[in-house]
This record gives sequence, structure tokens and C-alpha cells, in this order.
Amino acid sequence: MNHNTKLLIVGPRGTGGIDQYITEQRRYLEDRMDVRLYTRYTAPKGEGLERAARMILSSVLAILLFPFQRRPDIVHVHSSHTYSFYRSAFFVLFSAYVWRVPVILHIHGSSFDEFLDTDSVLVRRLQSLVFETVDDVVVLSEYWRGLVSRRASSDKVHVMANAVEPAEYTPTFQADPVHIVFVSNLIERKGIGELLDAIEALESMPDLSFTVSIGGRGPFADRAAAVAEAYDNVEYLGFLSEEEKQDLLSRGTVFVLPTYAEGLPIAMLEGMAGGNAIVTTPVGSIPEVITEDRGILVTPGNSDELTRALARLIADPDGAVRMGRANRALIEERYSWESNANNLVEMYAQAD
Repeated sequence: MNHNTKLLIVGPRGTGGIDQYITEQRRYLEDRMDVRLYTRYTAPKGEGLERAARMILSSVLAILLFPFQRRPDIVHVHSSHTYSFYRSAFFVLFSAYVWRVPVILHIHGSSFDEFLDTDSVLVRRLQSLVFETVDDVVVLSEYWRGLVSRRASSDKVHVMANAVEPAEYTPTFQADPVHIVFVSNLIERKGIGELLDAIEALESMPDLSFTVSIGGRGPFADRAAAVAEAYDNVEYLGFLSEEEKQDLLSRGTVFVLPTYAEGLPIAMLEGMAGGNAIVTTPVGSIPEVITEDRGILVTPGNSDELTRALARLIADPDGAVRMGRANRALIEERYSWESNANNLVEMYAQAD
């Protein structure tokens, strides 16, 4: 592996975690090899048929233009479930059988486990073909390794957790008052509805001192703005730049993500890098990271449990700070981009 090795990273734009991972992957690898991105397709806007049409058009254009790329030495394809996987299958098969280069398939996505359990014989065959073709499969945790190994040879499957850059966050570890932070897409799957319910419930409890900051955009934006308007200690910030997000998380005490489904959410790792205790749900790979000394796990969709968890941390700010310090230390030890980049380079060298 040298600086002349040509790596082509293939993935979507505008998809939150995957988009961010690709950006950081390029940044941390471009001084070690020749890195190019192929990110012509974007997260579709709109609803219903409009959204489906945009997705199809974007994917078709990306597939048609892909063969005209300069032949790389290695291709790293980022994929999620369903339509993302179908599109990625073309990039994998073309790279392997036309360019005849090593291919890495990187699995993201909150519902890939359900996708693997499909009843469709055709989809199962496509999954098997793709997994047989690639040289390596990257998954986010041991949980996902077990699932993907049902389709791919186990010696191909590598666990590489999502990563963040700790130096971009400067935790304050302040908890007077406890500062609750939510930064994600304001969609049902992220549990924002339950969080807003919990905030309203907490406001009716005496002797609890706390503030809340909500960042992000989506269908629940109007309700988030209404809750912020109703309570002086709640703010809705809308879209945040990377710098604004990093500053907010560094000032937080508790990062909350009551999500219904995840792999290993980068947003949660960012909250940990900012020195926050975590309140989230035991889905995907989250329980492998969030133990009782780092946060509280609640049942997805249960606003009462969420309220109790937040009330517990509000009432015990010193305990929340201890969790935040433990989370920051874990990020520095295990989830930094420096170690992640080293692991990627080692894998590329073995595949080349």
C-alpha cells in the first residue's frame, strides 16, 4: 500500500451518518493514498411517488455514469438496506468483474437485519451473489457480524465501528443545570415524538432544573418549535453546521436518542465525544457500547420510560457527569478516526 494506490469510495450524499463517514474517511486517508469519491446519488426529497421517482432517477444516473470513472486499484462501496443495496450491487459487480479490482462492501443501515431476513428468493440470491463477490465486508459491531455471516463467509466479515474525531469536541462537563441535547433528523424513527412528550412531562415535575436543546430538521420541526415556544428552558435550533453541532454537544450533559432502529449511530458517538451521558434504546449495536456506567437504555416508543430516565439524570447531575467522562474516555480509546483509518489501510493492503 502506497501513496499511488487509487482508492474509489462509492456512496450517497445527504444521508446523515453515511455521508459524514465518507467525508471523514477521505480526510483521514488522502495523505496515504490517491482517494476519489463517487457520490453522484443523493438522499431523495419529497414524499410518496415523488420521492420514489427522485430515488430511481438519481440511482439510474449514477449507474449509467459509473463505468466512465477512471479504473481504481480498490473500490470501497458504502451500502444500506433495500434500494441502497440493489444500487450498490451494480457497483460491486461491475468493479469486480469488469475492472477486476478488489471490492470492499461497507454495511450501514438501521434495518439491514430485516433486509437479510427477506422472504424473496430473488433478493436472497442477489445478497449471496454480492457477498460472494466482494473481498471483504465491513460491519459496525459483533451483532452485525453475526447477522451478515449468515450470507457472507465469516472470514470476510470485519468489525469496524463508526468513528469520530475527539479533538473536534471540548467537553465542559457542566451540569448546573443539566443540559439535555438532541441532534438528529426530526423523524419518527429517531424518537423525537417521545422526546417531546417526555419534555412536556418533565416540565410538570417540581424541583427539576434542566435545559433542552434540539437540533435538526424534519417532519417534527413544527412541534419541536412549538414546545420550545411554550417553555423558556427549551430551544429549537433547526439545522446546525458541523461547528455548531460540535459546540452544542461539548456543552451538553445528556445526549438523548430514543431511536427505534440503528446500526451504531454516529450521532451517539458524537454525543459521547462531547462528554455527555447517553439516554437511548437497546437497538442494533447500541447495547455493546452503552453500559450502565455510560448511560440509560429505554424501550423504543415508550415516552414514560424516557421521562423517568431523563428525570433520574437531572436529579443526579454528578452521576451524569461521571457517565460523560467515561464516554469521552471510551471514544478516545476505541472510536477515534485515527485507529479507524489504520484498520482500513491494513484491510486494503490485504485485499490488494
